[in-house]
Amino acid sequence: MAPGHWRWTDDTAMALALFRVLSAHGKVDQDALAAEFGATYTADPYRDYGATMHEVLAAIHSGQSWRDVARRQFDGQGSWGNGAAMRVAPLGAWFADDLDELLVQAGKSAGVTHAHPEAITGAVAVALATALSVRGVDNADLLGEVAQRLPESEVRTGVLRATKIAFGTDSRNAGATLGTGRRISAVDTVPFALWCAARHLDDLVEALWATAAAGGDVDTTCAIVGGVVAARTGLDGVPPEWLAACEPID
Repeated sequence: MAPGHWRWTDDTAMALALFRVLSAHGKVDQDALAAEFGATYTADPYRDYGATMHEVLAAIHSGQSWRDVARRQFDGQGSWGNGAAMRVAPLGAWFADDLDELLVQAGKSAGVTHAHPEAITGAVAVALATALSVRGVDNADLLGEVAQRLPESEVRTGVLRATKIAFGTDSRNAGATLGTGRRISAVDTVPFALWCAARHLDDLVEALWATAAAGGDVDTTCAIVGGVVAARTGLDGVPPEWLAACEPID
C-alpha cells in the first residue's frame, strides 16, 4: 500500500458537488449545479481537472451561462469526455427507486458541462448501473439491463460489446477491447468500467484492483467502478487501512 495520504481528485470534488445539490434540492437544479461546480473548482483548482474543464468551470464561475459554455466546446459539438460519467454515481443511488426519473436527472447533471450526446449517455449508463447495483441486480444481468435503457449510441454499442466478454477474461484484455479511458471519452471509458463493476459487483477491493490493472485513465475508471460497487457494498467493503490512508473530506 502506498504510504501517506491518498489525495482525492476532480472526480471526487465534482461528485461531492453533485451530492450537495441533490441534498439541497432533491433533484438536479442545473443552475445550482453549475454554480456549485464553479465554486468548487475555484476554491481548489488543483485536483487534476482536465484541460477542458479548467476552461469550462472558470468560465461558469465568472458568470458565463453554463449552456453557452458547454455547447461551444470542441467547435460547437460539446465535450464527449468522461467527466459527467465519473461523478454521477451518487445520483444513481439517489434515484435507485425511480429509473425513469433517473434517466432525466442523470442527463441534466451531465448537460451542465458536457453537451455531447455520448457524454450524456455515458453518465446515464453509470447512473443506471449504480441504481441497479443498489437494487441488487445479479452481476450477470447488469450490463444487459443498462444497455436496454440507453439510446442508440456508441456508448450503448460499447456496453453491448462488454456483455460478450466473459468475466473470466483478464481485465487487461477486456480493456484492450473496450478502451480504458486513454482517449478521455465516455465511449472509451464507460463500457470497460461497467464491465469491471459487473464482474466484481459484491467485492469493491477486487473490482478496483482489476480496473487499475488494465491501466489507462485509472483515477476515472476506478471512480466509476468504485461508485457503482460501493453503492452496493457500503463502507463495509472498504478496508480500514484504505480509509485511514485517504485524504480527509470535510
